[in-house]
Amino acid sequence: MKNTFRKSICIVLALVCLLGLAACKKEVNAVEAKGLWKDATYLEDMTFGEGKNTAIVEVKAGEQSVTFTVNTDEEMLGAALLEHKLIDGDQGDYGLYIKKVNGITADYDTDKAYWGFYINGEYATTGVDSTKIEKDATYKLEYTK
Repeated sequence: MKNTFRKSICIVLALVCLLGLAACKKEVNAVEAKGLWKDATYLEDMTFGEGKNTAIVEVKAGEQSVTFTVNTDEEMLGAALLEHKLIDGDQGDYGLYIKKVNGITADYDTDKAYWGFYINGEYATTGVDSTKIEKDATYKLEYTK
């Protein structure tokens, strides 16, 4: 009977420790998700989809960034990002005006913030919806103010 009691106590203590660790992990994520990142959908690098084309997209806002690897059969970058709900915006005369990336909103009308778009480290001369996914290219969407 003593052995059964001791085993029960050990199991209860182990569960308490596991729950405590889980709570710590949630707290770390809450700390990471401050400021611009509080509404972010993803806080870690992620891979999405399957397909013949692969786009590597860095999302940078403030001091934090995540990298998305997007596998898709789409030919255009904007369509691939929309397919996986990684961006959102308004269609305008010049194409898609991105307002939200990874759940983070940049609203020029409110605070003069916008999403800068870069291809291989250079400011893009095309929008994401008119940019063809190229092998070995890297893309970056950067919160800019």
